[in-house]
Order: sequence, then C-alpha cells, then structure tokens
Amino acid sequence: MPVFAANLTMMFNEWTFLDRFDAAADAGFAAVEYLFPYEAAPEAIAERLARNNLQQALFNLPPGDWAAGERGIAALPGRFGALKADVERALDYAAATGVRRLHLMAGIADPRDEDASSSYRRSVAYAAGRLAEKGIDLVLEPINGRNMPGYFLNDFDAAETLIAESGLANLKLQFDIYHRQIIHGDVTMALRRLLPITGHIQIASVPSRNEPDGEELNYPYLFGEIDRLGYDGFIGCEYIPRGHTLDGLGWFRPFARS
Repeated sequence: MPVFAANLTMMFNEWTFLDRFDAAADAGFAAVEYLFPYEAAPEAIAERLARNNLQQALFNLPPGDWAAGERGIAALPGRFGALKADVERALDYAAATGVRRLHLMAGIADPRDEDASSSYRRSVAYAAGRLAEKGIDLVLEPINGRNMPGYFLNDFDAAETLIAESGLANLKLQFDIYHRQIIHGDVTMALRRLLPITGHIQIASVPSRNEPDGEELNYPYLFGEIDRLGYDGFIGCEYIPRGHTLDGLGWFRPFARS
C-alpha cells in the first residue's frame, strides 16, 4: 500500500507551519514533505515529527533568492560557492529530521547553454557526493514550463540520461506525475521504465493541480500500478486543495493510518 506524505507547503495552510505537522498526523498521514524548512529551527521541526510519529519524506535544498524569482541555483554559472554552503545548511536540517532524500532545484536557465549545463552537472555531482557521505539520496525533478517558465530541467529524458551517465548510486529521479503528464504524458509506461531510478513520487490532478480524485488521470489505477511495480518509497501529495484541506481528503481515507 502506498505511504502518502502530506505536502505542508501546499496542504493544511489553515494552520501555521509547525502546527501543520499536528494537523497532518491527526488526518491520518504517516509522513510529511514540504518545499523548504529554513524559516523554522531544525529542532522545532524535529520535535513536531517526534511528537506526531511522522516520517520526513523530502524537502528541497535552498533555492537561492525565491522572492527575486530564483528557482534553484545549480545551473547558474558563478554560484557554485553558494551551492556548497546551501548543501551544508540542508544537511543540518537532514540531521535533525532524519530525511533520506533531498531535492536539488536546477534554476532558471537555458538547457542548451553550455555554461549552464556544465554548472548543473558540477553541482549535481558535488551535492550527490556530499549527501552520499550521510547516506542520503539526491533527487532531480523535471518541472513543466507552464508552472515554471524557463526552468532548466524540463524534460524527463534529460533527467534519465543525466542519472544514467553520472554513475552515482544515490542520484535518483523525482517522478512528479503531475509534471510528467503535462510534459510528456504516457505516465504508466514511464513509471514502468523509470521506477528503478525513482527515489520519490508526487501527485496532483491534471490540469488543475488539486486533489488526485479526478480530471485527466485515473489515480486509483496508478496507485495500483505503483504497488504492483513494488515501489516502497513515499508518494508526496503536492497538490493545492480546492477548499479546506480536510474537506478534500475523501480520496485519502482508505490509506490513512488509524
């Protein structure tokens, strides 16, 4: 049975960030994820995880200046020093939360630019190597250009090639089904091919990015297929509730912990 992680950046926004851990546990989630933890103290997050018997499934390394429009710095030439510092900052939170996978955002850059490509590969190799020392996987997520125009890693084939060519055992794919459907479609066949290199899965309806209970994708079928394929990782609920978070959890009730 899939183990779902509530995304506390998008879900449970009716509560303050730290209180979302309590709300997610009360709703039956056994795990949580979010984009960034860095505005809260690592000890405060660790306390909420322990209090609620929650597992930390995933979070992102620092993304650069988010307010200024940066969406990661890995592919940005001249930012390698900042990236190295960001890896150390993320590892402090990883130590506190026990997370076993971190996502590295590529940034806004042209994938055809040789300097950007070189910077990205260097950043990925460094981050994966540093995380491997702590037993942590690094995951890479292709993101569609409609939600994030100009994002460097916007193609699953490119991610697959990079992972294969890297030779790094702890470098994995973050398979966001929402992004996959928008970029390429063919979700089921892609899951079958890419699951061996997949370290994390995320879900949302397409095209609205709401609860996974309708629109283009048949999620009950996909959940069954993910189980059949033997995936034993987390499935992150990276969706925007249509209304109050709790009112949209009908799809989740069969999977909730008692």
